[in-house]
Amino acid sequence: MPHQTIADLLLARAGDGHPGLLTRDRSWTWGEVVEESAARASWARELRTEGPFHIGVLLDNEPEYLFWLGAAALAGAAVVGINPTRRGAELEREVRHTDCQVIVTDRAGAALLDGLDIGVDPGRFLVLDTPAYTAGLAAHTGRPPAAPDVTATTRMLLLLTSGTTGASKAAICSQGRLAALGAANSAKYDITREDVCYCPMPLFHGNALMALWAPALTAGSTIALTRKFSASGFLPDVRRFGATYFTYVGKAIGYILARPGTADDADNRLTHAFGTEASPEDATRFLERFGCRLIEGYGSSEGAGMLKRVADAPAGALGRPARDGVRIVNPTTRLTCPPAELDSYGRVLNPEEAIGEIVDTEGAARFEGYYDNEAANAERVRHGWYWTGDLGYVDGAGYFYFAGRSGDWIRVDGENISALLTERILRRHPGVVAAGVFGVPDPRSGDQVMAAVEIAGGTRFEDLDLPGFLEGQQDLGTKGAPRFVRVSHALPTTGSNKLRKKEMQLEGWRTGDTVYRWAGRGRPAYTPMTDDDKAALRGEFLANGRGRFLP
Repeated sequence: MPHQTIADLLLARAGDGHPGLLTRDRSWTWGEVVEESAARASWARELRTEGPFHIGVLLDNEPEYLFWLGAAALAGAAVVGINPTRRGAELEREVRHTDCQVIVTDRAGAALLDGLDIGVDPGRFLVLDTPAYTAGLAAHTGRPPAAPDVTATTRMLLLLTSGTTGASKAAICSQGRLAALGAANSAKYDITREDVCYCPMPLFHGNALMALWAPALTAGSTIALTRKFSASGFLPDVRRFGATYFTYVGKAIGYILARPGTADDADNRLTHAFGTEASPEDATRFLERFGCRLIEGYGSSEGAGMLKRVADAPAGALGRPARDGVRIVNPTTRLTCPPAELDSYGRVLNPEEAIGEIVDTEGAARFEGYYDNEAANAERVRHGWYWTGDLGYVDGAGYFYFAGRSGDWIRVDGENISALLTERILRRHPGVVAAGVFGVPDPRSGDQVMAAVEIAGGTRFEDLDLPGFLEGQQDLGTKGAPRFVRVSHALPTTGSNKLRKKEMQLEGWRTGDTVYRWAGRGRPAYTPMTDDDKAALRGEFLANGRGRFLP
């Protein structure tokens, strides 16, 4: 177990005059970041009660988010990053499960929580944009940056992740593990003191914390913060901050590349970035257009460092195992899967034999567990092995590839979306007889949500007013609305009248039933797909090097 803590890293920055944090409005030195964190740590210690010392943070990428991360490290508390795209009962379950003593938020976040039974009295909400917050913070300004009773095993983060049963899971990350990741990732991703690390990804996500915040803290480099990701604001921000490094998920890269290009796009200081699920073609285009190298990797909130980067790896490969225990196994037999046979598109010709679950037979001790969820822990650690829940395959040269996720969770824009939740919401519609929801591949990266709905004879899809219905569902997150809707008067079922979801997922939008597609952004607007539309979409897959995802 590593001995250095995040508190140690922060205390080492006390008095450091190097720029530590930039926003569009102002800047802080690292020494000032430590002082701001110390004030909030003092406040947190004063508010501490019996029970787990957990602080919920429901904010966009505000400077306050980073100050409260530092505060938690210095006070020995754990930050629970609350996802602002969650709604209603789902949001209530996630927050209540984590036993927060205090909620740090703003008026907008407090409105999301209003009326929910989250187990925290509203009197223990610290609401940024109120006079009470300003007064409370002033009372603790100037306190020394002490870190009492903090060790490498002190809980630092509860990262809310998504499980296969619909129950919330909060992955534990200790100060020692996060500090070790900071050291490892600053070296792996070439983050130095002279870098300006631009953070457009949300701070409740492991991507931003483990691949940017902790490495930047370790190296003493500068963090540039923007409230939310914006494709149109990306390049102006990069230039404004003089950014050299950033983190991403694949869909964000697609959004950026979809913006009109200009002759001076490469006029910036970016050199490299880390993320997941960007296609090889997008990586090439990004390098050509912006002069920035994308470093693809594989990891999770629960465990990282299973695969190592290889400079000359084939397009789409994740890398090779970082240790002998990492392998692809058949989850039933626990036997190692044979290498995949690939066609010219990179599609697996022997999927039944080659695709299995990614496991680490030596990783059980590295897994720190889920908070208060023994069932989820047992799902991750079986037979003394760590099971990722991710599917993959290996080629003849030993390179690993990602092949999807087990269970009913769909990876959209780098986040896990509950198929079960969207399915339950659709079933509320009085005109829907049955509904199944599943993921289908996106032509650029990750997945898109697809629904199959059965409606009564004589009913038309237009009669459902599905966009209006979805807008009225308070517990439907911002990424949960289906992009494709298959409409039928008789969906395929098993002998026990269960929907054949796997069969429908394989068919996807290529089914003979009518499929309606929402191709834009904003309010869902569905139009029926023609044969020409399907041919064009197929062309997108081929153009982006993802033909292997088409059966």
